[in-house]
Amino acid sequence: MTAVASPRSTHLPWTHTDDLYLGGAWHRSTSTHRLDVTDPATGEVWGSVPDASADDVEAAMNSAATAFTEGPWPKLRAAERAEYLVRMADEIERRATPLAITNTRENGSPISETAGAAANAAGILRHFAGLADWLDADDRREFPAGGAYTVVRREPVGPCVLIAPWNFPINLMVIKMAPALLAGCTMVLKPAESTPLSIRFIVDAAEAAGIPPGVVNLVTGSGAVGNALVRHPKTAKVAFTGSTPVGRKIGAACGELLKPVTLELGGKSSAIVLADADLDAMSNVLIRSCMRNTGQTCYISTRILAPAERYDEIVDAVTATIRAAKQGDPFDDDTVFGPLATSAQRDIVVDYLDSARVEGARATTGGRPVDGPGFFVEPTVLADVTPDMRVAREEIFGPVITVLRYDSVDEAVTMANDTDFGLGGIVFSADPAAAQSVAERLDTGSVGVNFFASNHAAPFGGRHDSGLGVEYGIEGLSAYVTYKSIHRRS
Repeated sequence: MTAVASPRSTHLPWTHTDDLYLGGAWHRSTSTHRLDVTDPATGEVWGSVPDASADDVEAAMNSAATAFTEGPWPKLRAAERAEYLVRMADEIERRATPLAITNTRENGSPISETAGAAANAAGILRHFAGLADWLDADDRREFPAGGAYTVVRREPVGPCVLIAPWNFPINLMVIKMAPALLAGCTMVLKPAESTPLSIRFIVDAAEAAGIPPGVVNLVTGSGAVGNALVRHPKTAKVAFTGSTPVGRKIGAACGELLKPVTLELGGKSSAIVLADADLDAMSNVLIRSCMRNTGQTCYISTRILAPAERYDEIVDAVTATIRAAKQGDPFDDDTVFGPLATSAQRDIVVDYLDSARVEGARATTGGRPVDGPGFFVEPTVLADVTPDMRVAREEIFGPVITVLRYDSVDEAVTMANDTDFGLGGIVFSADPAAAQSVAERLDTGSVGVNFFASNHAAPFGGRHDSGLGVEYGIEGLSAYVTYKSIHRRS
């Protein structure tokens, strides 16, 4: 029998690289500092990139600014730019396999997850390409008193800084790129420190699609690089996905500098299980909706709120589902739970588990770090959790579900809303109308009935500490335009 080579042995176009993408070409960074890229499943350093210098940041922003003021991109009709987006989507799909392998080696997401990253990114680009008519349409508005009218123009806001996190480094960047590109903006991309390689396939696809030089630029580096980009005088708009503490700093900087900003931040969402819920149906969507990507997803509902009369039954169902899902090498097709993305994130999750034990929670499965190489923590279900515990109030960002007890639907809604966050949520019920009624009472940006997923056509955003503004849909596109009113006599 012929041995099958491990994806880790696959030749990838980028591993240890010195280059940044500036002005339509790859250029050697002027920095002498490096960032290592570590495989979370093995602990092996397998790649590295430049930690960009101040000169690199300046070159990137100047490139984006020049392309915006002097280049053809902002002057094209949106329908013309849409054709580039469609070509870029095709190019991304051609790079699907090496992109997925690189993504999994960077952050440990199971290959079953990353294998769909290219198709999802392509779908985002094609969806926004379909919104070109909204930008190109004539918008004439009559004066209420008559005798004059106003032509309202939607113009690109300018050079944008787009910063994505490590958990979904492709799609959380493309959901910013696609509307920015369609609107006519230019941009500098800044990926997370630990996932700086997979995004290069997206940049490569943009180049292959013929997007003009300077429209898309890429720098890699630490948080200091991101801060320099946010505060650069030529930055016209910032979009950031990441932690709430960092988002606060970016929001404060943009407020000081009067720059528009979109912030998609943390979450601590709840799944309310009503007394009539079908637990088999819930179990079928539980991992995708409540533990996706080894629990490293902002919107997932990691707090299960269970009615007292079915509490033990629900704990047993959740425990059986999580216990049955395989944890292991993220390159195995049947792996559901991989490692944590970084050693630091593993330590954070372990600290939460320690606090849960001290505060009286009970692990019905898991509850410990895994010995051996890599940054693994056992997938964990915590029962007997009360609303005052840290694990019930703070975002863990790991493979941990908490199950809390409620006595009435009113109490469940109060518990779900008693959080600093407001990003996602689910209501499980055999009665869709009853679930809809509860969903409308939740103080959150998105709620699913018996499942949760993002819709490219609908706005996605958080309330309170979960962020500012939205992505996806017409609403996400509008974040990249500025309005001009031209008043005319009739």
